[in-house]
Amino acid sequence: MAERLAGARERALSDPKGYWGEAARAIDWFKPAEEILDTSNPPFYRWFVGAETNVCHNALDRHVAAGRGDQAALIYDSAMTGKVRSYTYAELTDAVARLAGALAQLGVEKGDRVLIYMPMVAEAAMAMLACARLGAVHSVVFGGFAATELKTRIEAAKPKVILAASCGLEPGRIVPYKPLLDAALAMATHKPDACLILQRPEALADLGPKDHDWAKLVAGASPAACVPVKATDPLYILYTSGTTGIPKGVVRDAGGYMVALVWSMKNIYGIEAGEVMFTASDVGWVVGHSYIVYAPLLAGCTSVLYEGKPVGTPDAGAFWRAIQQHKVKALFTAPTAFRAIKKEDPTGSLLKNYDLSHFKTLFLAGERCDPDTLHWAEKLLKVPVVDHWWQTETGWPICANCVGLDPLPVKPGSPTTAVPGWDVQVLDENRQPAKPGEIGALVIKLPLPPGALPTLWQNDEGYQRSYLADYPGYYKTGDAGFIDEDGYVFVMSRTDDLINVAGHRLSTGQMEEVLAGHPDVAECAVMGVADTIKGQVPLGLMVLKAGVSRDPAEIAREAVALIREKIGPVAAFKTAIVVKRLPKTRSGKILRGTMQKIADAQDWKMPATIDDPAILEEITDSLRMIGYANRT
Repeated sequence: MAERLAGARERALSDPKGYWGEAARAIDWFKPAEEILDTSNPPFYRWFVGAETNVCHNALDRHVAAGRGDQAALIYDSAMTGKVRSYTYAELTDAVARLAGALAQLGVEKGDRVLIYMPMVAEAAMAMLACARLGAVHSVVFGGFAATELKTRIEAAKPKVILAASCGLEPGRIVPYKPLLDAALAMATHKPDACLILQRPEALADLGPKDHDWAKLVAGASPAACVPVKATDPLYILYTSGTTGIPKGVVRDAGGYMVALVWSMKNIYGIEAGEVMFTASDVGWVVGHSYIVYAPLLAGCTSVLYEGKPVGTPDAGAFWRAIQQHKVKALFTAPTAFRAIKKEDPTGSLLKNYDLSHFKTLFLAGERCDPDTLHWAEKLLKVPVVDHWWQTETGWPICANCVGLDPLPVKPGSPTTAVPGWDVQVLDENRQPAKPGEIGALVIKLPLPPGALPTLWQNDEGYQRSYLADYPGYYKTGDAGFIDEDGYVFVMSRTDDLINVAGHRLSTGQMEEVLAGHPDVAECAVMGVADTIKGQVPLGLMVLKAGVSRDPAEIAREAVALIREKIGPVAAFKTAIVVKRLPKTRSGKILRGTMQKIADAQDWKMPATIDDPAILEEITDSLRMIGYANRT
């Protein structure tokens, strides 16, 4: 392993207090830490105990004071409206201070919760930073979330104020947010003191007695100063997607999160102050929190906040246009975005219309990156493509090829090795260390590094039950995979996606990797369906690339043969079908579990995070044609 990386990994694990104490010098502290890592109450570890700071000060004010006031901080690029606006650090600081003043006018104080229900507009980032400025705890809910799901998050966080927009924009449609918010509030037992509504011209909202017009209230507000908070105080609550009943509110602390994010910008992403990062995600997800809003600003960089899709706004060259226009150095998005681009423009012909000379690295995360997508992106862009792995709970990458330290050779299908600070291990069914190459549960030895969740919101018992009980002394990632002889981690699937075929534990992710290598396949999903003899058997669904006109049945036969060739008869893979599209969450994760329940004719619930519910009807029809999804 490269010397600098190996040294960082060894020191971060053997001397975490010393390592992260040094990293913390990149942050402004109003009061230094009395203890870097408090291990007195395991498993509730705390970083930078006794320190006081403010996240908004570190993200904005200190850069203005250091002379970066005229540098671009945030570029709002809306492919939906054709509008682009750049905010300098000085302009963004002023806008955030005034918004914080408006929130203070509505009674928001340190420790209060504020719920943010916004589309991808600059004001969404301002709302998060304004809460941080006051020491209030923000809870961002993905814009356009169903009223019932929004209601549960309102009841869980109990916000004093809700910030929302009148509408969001999707290709071909306007999504009014205010009726969804009103419906959620009508059902919720908790009622906020006020709602601040950003009126978008595409669809104005009718304001009620507790509603305030964003522009008017902010225009008359006095700028608010940064409020000192403890490093261990919560910065935000982010509810995990796909929850049922009471949502799991992941808590992020203020101090450790800043230290981890600033460290990651230089060491993982290779981005220095003044350079441009484009993270094509949403502020409703952890990726948006960490790498659209907080990390780039904490590091003095320029962040692109993009409202649009990778294809259809207007075409599969949407990202290339933004990269050229804003001189982007690094793009961070999900593999599903690149599969969508590949599907619409298989040869990458649109790329020749753009100058990407400033572009140096592509980062992919959010789901497994299949080798075919990785190779396609490498060939097309001719820059390093870095697959990396992390979760809502971890807040920043667990495994990555650290561009800013010593990049390692790429192994397709692997997010490379554990990032310094993360002690990743594989345990078998008996909770014993697995051998190199042997699939098991991916776990992380405690204590977790700075930036990871310290607990769940007002639910310490749930934190222990969900993440720590199954493997004492370790954090359970919920992912299955293996570590090879070189220390490379391979994340194969969720542990729920390990299927048992006649006693053999098989990874659906491994089968998807094979299917994705078929030249006609744009993307795919494999799930385990019930079988009376073998218990479960794998079933493959494939979406073809644009322009493919071959017989789908022939492609399906080739897919079955590929699995047999690459994995062997043990996989018992006998059925694959071609579908028009796959159901996904808004963050791009394929809803395998829901499709599996449909195939097995089990009761299922419409996922709150689904991007297009109509796809599930299409999938149901396709499954019925091959004998599944039929209740007896």
